[in-house]
Amino acid sequence: MSEQNLLDNISCPKDLKALKMSELDDLATQIRTKLINTVSQTGGHLSSNLGTVELTIALHRVFKSPYDHILWDVGHQCYTHKLLTGRCEDFDTLRCKDGISGYPSPCESEHDFFRTGHSGTALSSALGIVRAKSLKRDNSYVIAVVGDGSSTNGMVYEALNNADRNDGRLILILNENEMSISKNVGSMARYLTALRTNPRYYRFKAKTESALNRIPLIGKHLSAFISHLKASLKKTIYKSTWFEDLGFNYIGPIDGHNIEHLTQALTSAKLIRRPVFLHVKTVKGKGYDLAEQAPTEFHGVSKYDLNSGDPIISGSSYSQETGEFLCELAGKDKRICAITAAMSVGTGLSCFQEEFPERFFDVGIAESHAVTFSAGLAKLNMVPVFAVYSSFLQRTYDQIFHDVALQKLKVVFAIDRAGFVGEDGETHQGIYEVAFLNTIPDITIYSPSAYAELKRDMHKAIYSEKFATAVRYPRGAELGLPSDFVSENRNFDIYPKEGENEKLPLIITYGRVFSQAVKAREKLLNQGLDTKILKLNKIKPIDPAALEYALGKEEIFFFEEGVKSGGVGEKFANLLLENAFKGQYKLFAVDDVFVKQATVEEQLKEYKLDADGIYRALLGGTDEADEEEA
Repeated sequence: MSEQNLLDNISCPKDLKALKMSELDDLATQIRTKLINTVSQTGGHLSSNLGTVELTIALHRVFKSPYDHILWDVGHQCYTHKLLTGRCEDFDTLRCKDGISGYPSPCESEHDFFRTGHSGTALSSALGIVRAKSLKRDNSYVIAVVGDGSSTNGMVYEALNNADRNDGRLILILNENEMSISKNVGSMARYLTALRTNPRYYRFKAKTESALNRIPLIGKHLSAFISHLKASLKKTIYKSTWFEDLGFNYIGPIDGHNIEHLTQALTSAKLIRRPVFLHVKTVKGKGYDLAEQAPTEFHGVSKYDLNSGDPIISGSSYSQETGEFLCELAGKDKRICAITAAMSVGTGLSCFQEEFPERFFDVGIAESHAVTFSAGLAKLNMVPVFAVYSSFLQRTYDQIFHDVALQKLKVVFAIDRAGFVGEDGETHQGIYEVAFLNTIPDITIYSPSAYAELKRDMHKAIYSEKFATAVRYPRGAELGLPSDFVSENRNFDIYPKEGENEKLPLIITYGRVFSQAVKAREKLLNQGLDTKILKLNKIKPIDPAALEYALGKEEIFFFEEGVKSGGVGEKFANLLLENAFKGQYKLFAVDDVFVKQATVEEQLKEYKLDADGIYRALLGGTDEADEEEA
């Protein structure tokens, strides 16, 4: 097999096992080239995947997927795994509509056993799988690959506490690429690491223990004494045996870019009759200088130029505007603090971190903790602003309910990536938080449609609202407001202002969809038709004046970039019925489904929330819409 076609000729992990050890470094190079070129065209997670190439090769070299189950945490580091499990030919469809997911997807491949898109879940699910295998007398292995960022998540520690010394087919791999969890000192530590990763050591150890246990009277006592002596020696040299105290057999640290050493360590891990904690050290962005120098910036990227690393589509975004406006306010108000859960760049808070480091708090991937931490700040009259992706806010429902709202504390939630997020797929869509926040008393929610409104609403959240307030905004850039749009700084706006006619159909919407509704109205005007648009700025609570305006209409169309059940449209409909509305009401939102990966534009179109979908809905799907398009 020539160097040029190593990767092309691997259709399953079995093909990988046929390669010579000397060929594997060439394979790693080919994989990195594939990753860099593909992600430059599709966007995705680059740094983390470049860092786990050799580790993934070694895993599939030693274990038998899908008989042995490999679980990835968070899941965005699984690109090499996909390439080695039959998806190389289709890899250019990564994160595209109907293409390969950027995360493990069981419906895509039998090698993706458990879906993971949020941090901290792998070890908990791995424990459940190991226990199920034990009950079924299944002797296969379960390997959980956890990034060191995920180790800041509380679920990991809950799972560690629940692990049992009898979970002997469980291997936990900590992929450390930024922080160190334990310091190894001196040549003796390095020698012991080399010894403990040699399979011959474990075969000799097993034979020795078996022989000792067969010695009459003193055998078991002698074996226990040797084990105690060994543990004391390790504690003296390594300074910490915390993982071993939890029942794991610690191995490491291992060079995560040395395939031979990784293969040896993983082979040794299979021979140990206890759960294994394998500590691997890797370099984020390995093999692509730009990513190595700036791993955070290349963590999750849009399409980029291969030579410069610059994004092909650049410019301002809601995230950036939020961060800059918070800096502007924080310069005048020393009460304002910014909180992030390991997403300072993604949520636009890098500038705040630089300008106000004493009031910036990155709590790690611990969203639940972030909310209660913010509640503690608020209790002493600070103004905490927790910037968080909508899909990650899902993890904090109890803390928002119990620690913030119930105590009537003033915490501001800057909810990024609200609505469709595009190519990240089912695990990351920001279409649920409105529905679950609607169930919590005393929370106010704003949903701006442009940067100017974002700043206005954020200012209100900080200075006008008394209790917990959320300001939600979409991924990417503003779509803009019509030139003749005039906002009166109210909880809702009517567009256009003039030409009131109760017989005109009324569109009600909020956030990004307002721009689509305006375009739909322009298409209607071309057909000699017209409509009014009620744009909600504050979506919880609904302003009684907005309800009163709608009650005077004969036909209402509500368009919502969120789930239908529990959403604003459903709430608005109930209020109309309670007030004896006699007209027709139609609600267009996301029904009881998980939204699959595609571009945001494709997702808006699929759920009839783009201009064309709104236009067709108002025409009732009549022939005029088809004729106008033709």
